[in-house]
Amino acid sequence: MADEKTMTDAVTPEPANEDGQPHLADAADERERAAADIRRQEEARQSRRKIWSRSRSTLIAKLIEAKKRYGADKVAMIEPDGRTFTYKQLVQGAFALGNAFRRVTSRGEHVGVMMPTTAGGVIAILALHVDTRVPAMLNFTAGEKALRAALDVGQIKTIITSRQFIEVAQLEHLVEALSDVAEFKYLEDIKDSLKKVDKLRAGAGTMFPALLRRPTPPESPGVILFTSGTEGNPKGVVLSHQNLCANVEQICDHVELEPTDIFINPLPIFHSYGLTGGIFFGILSGKAVIPYPSPLHTKIIPEMIEKHGATIIFATDTFLHRYLRSAKPGSMATIRYAVCGAERVRDETRALAKRLFGFNVLEGYGATEAAPVIAVNQPGDIRPGTVGKMLPGIETRIEPVEGLSDGGRLFVRGPNVMSGYIDPDQSGALIVPEDGWHDTGDIVHIDGGGYLSIRGRQKRFAKIAGEMVSLAVVENCASVVWPDSIHAAIIMPDPKKGEQIILLTEEPDPKPETLKDWARAHGVPELALPRRVLHVDDIPMLGTGKVDYIKLNDMAEDMIAEAEAQARAAE
Repeated sequence: MADEKTMTDAVTPEPANEDGQPHLADAADERERAAADIRRQEEARQSRRKIWSRSRSTLIAKLIEAKKRYGADKVAMIEPDGRTFTYKQLVQGAFALGNAFRRVTSRGEHVGVMMPTTAGGVIAILALHVDTRVPAMLNFTAGEKALRAALDVGQIKTIITSRQFIEVAQLEHLVEALSDVAEFKYLEDIKDSLKKVDKLRAGAGTMFPALLRRPTPPESPGVILFTSGTEGNPKGVVLSHQNLCANVEQICDHVELEPTDIFINPLPIFHSYGLTGGIFFGILSGKAVIPYPSPLHTKIIPEMIEKHGATIIFATDTFLHRYLRSAKPGSMATIRYAVCGAERVRDETRALAKRLFGFNVLEGYGATEAAPVIAVNQPGDIRPGTVGKMLPGIETRIEPVEGLSDGGRLFVRGPNVMSGYIDPDQSGALIVPEDGWHDTGDIVHIDGGGYLSIRGRQKRFAKIAGEMVSLAVVENCASVVWPDSIHAAIIMPDPKKGEQIILLTEEPDPKPETLKDWARAHGVPELALPRRVLHVDDIPMLGTGKVDYIKLNDMAEDMIAEAEAQARAAE
């Protein structure tokens, strides 16, 4: 658990009796509190030991274990068109494809995977694990520059993809641009070249997996992911098999599922939330998963929910809000709850989900470096304004931040915390978290009950006239005033106050006076108001569903420069 000094408020002692000694009742209360603290610490230690023990495995081993536990013929994945994949078929596919991958890749090689969220993409990842290849998930929405950087940092020379996907997503230009630094291998060609030995190996793999699968230590690399790059260049994050297995075990211990639950996951598998939460959590816990290849199909996804009777959806607030507004009456009625991460869940989204379809939204919090889930609300225990309690087995440390009295910078440690970052300056070397602690860069508050509230990223605090102002607060205020639009705040230099806040919004006619009037009426300090409010047709988004703040800064600079030039011309 977290350092108790940072998690709880100081306890004010009760008055002493006439002799200056504490009352007997007070002393008893103090002993009870101390005993409770000891019990909590011991429970936390036991929880950590249990998670560490259960996560000493690999993903392919966990899949084989799930096949035994839930049945070889149980459906593990359902494609949007209705095709199903049983656990037996997943294992067979992994061994057949894994044998074919041996002919085009090398043991231990970092192999790029450029695939959408499909059963084929998931099988490709598992197939690479069969003979100790390391899948490196490539964000095909990031553009040529970011992908070149990822290929370079990850030392990736081979990319697995699909011709059909490249054609449908119109990524031919990207393949052409990257062909000088990596060789593309297409699943269609690999499947057509499957030999009799591959098919025999697939059949034998379901019966004698231990004999046909190369032994892999749990601490060996399980996947390479690249951070979203919302505020800078993406980093290569190496997550071990144990990291991934541990996070699945942690989520399973934290969130109860129903036997009939069916997941739908439209989030990309190149993002840790879409991969671990949206895919592996489901199939390793015996729940059928509907992988959907794009979160942008706002009208189709509610139809898929209705068609397949999905009960749990994984999304971001932005995407979920759009699904709710596009959904036909009754199309999302089977949903028990939505799990949202990557960005703050707005009150408007919660209210809309409850009003239209009667389900609750569970808000989670995580980081790619933590595989990714760190905390999440639980059904029946949703605390508005928080992301719930920490997952079992995670330790926290909160360090003070100058200028902030309510909260501090969060560090986490546990079996789900990454092996390290790929060092871009030293070929193949890892930058390992010091003593196992990962600095999230997020400013948080943990109350006495263990509920975590996110104040914002340290990089997303503006320092104005010596005061620290969270950009999340600015965005929250705009969401209340203009609930039907998307908003994003950025920081720009200010010659007088050091920094200024600029709000960009999709609201068609955003009047700054409306925002100011609301702020005054609700006690929001003037420093927390944006210096400028700019309308944009679309807030730029990354493929992960997060706001692209780098592009947003460029847009704001261009708009302000143009406005100033027009003002000078009018003088």
